[in-house]
Amino acid sequence: MPREPAEPKAGLELLGVAVGDEELYRLLLRRGQLDRRDLAAHPAAEGRDMEEVCKRLTELGLVRETAGGLLRPVSPAKAVEGLVAAETERLRQEVEEAVAASGVVPSLMAEQEAHGTGQLMTPGETIRHIEGLEAVRAAIDELTFFTWTESLTTNPKGVISEEGIAHARPLDERILRRGVHMRTLLGEAALDCPTTLRYARELTSKGAEIRISHTPLERMIICDRSAALTPIDPFDTARGAVLTREPGLVAALLSLFERMWVQAQEFPLEEGTELTDDQGLSGLEYKILQSLCQADKDEIGARDLGIAVRTYRKHVAGLMRRLGAANRFQAALLARERGWI
Repeated sequence: MPREPAEPKAGLELLGVAVGDEELYRLLLRRGQLDRRDLAAHPAAEGRDMEEVCKRLTELGLVRETAGGLLRPVSPAKAVEGLVAAETERLRQEVEEAVAASGVVPSLMAEQEAHGTGQLMTPGETIRHIEGLEAVRAAIDELTFFTWTESLTTNPKGVISEEGIAHARPLDERILRRGVHMRTLLGEAALDCPTTLRYARELTSKGAEIRISHTPLERMIICDRSAALTPIDPFDTARGAVLTREPGLVAALLSLFERMWVQAQEFPLEEGTELTDDQGLSGLEYKILQSLCQADKDEIGARDLGIAVRTYRKHVAGLMRRLGAANRFQAALLARERGWI
């Protein structure tokens, strides 16, 4: 019988995997598959509840259990990729929460306000003209940094260039990681632009809602229903923008956005999906419903879809309300009964 190779020193502990769990994963990699009884015979499983052990290995994304009850290892590359993504997300949230609690940003902004340099608006100011494309981009960057609940955006042209995507991606990802409700309206030209479609699908996979408008759109960005940015000249956005925190103006723009949103159509799902428009679900919602039938933990479902846990839970709660379900299990059953999945 060939000897099993000695385990190397490099391990998964730095990615949050306990030594005993890693030993069992390595055993599965060597054997290909095992049932619970054989796995329980390994010294690393001695004295442990095998139900909890298997559940833990599954939650970590290290193993999959077959219908016949066999445990099979996830490929090392995919397993490590999932662990890195989970650990990165955990550290990012930890740092962001620490920064928010520290008050360092308000402290730094106070330095600007004290000398009247750089801030978007001075105390008591409700409307400001911002001139030039770079100044507008800086304003958008600062607005999104302080957006915590909702981001509403329109793109009348519908087409987003590679350069525009490169600038927008870090801003969009930042607010989506926080679980901010993002809604974006694109002009119909987006349907004929593969670059825009790819980026739009990337955003919907991370929790954004996108619709396509077949009627003219007014360009605007509204953050947390308290601040809005509109172009000085709709036909030449490079000239600059008007930033307002005037409640009446923001409310009017918000009302206009909602009317445009209602008239727009759902963003088209990727080819091969059987979901129909009359079900009124986005591509992400469809994937989440499928996840409810397969993943027993929000953390697992969110990781499989590549979105933040808060975003995943927000959509689950919304689907439960629409289905009239009391819990996740009932939501999955009702979705199947109605033919949603």
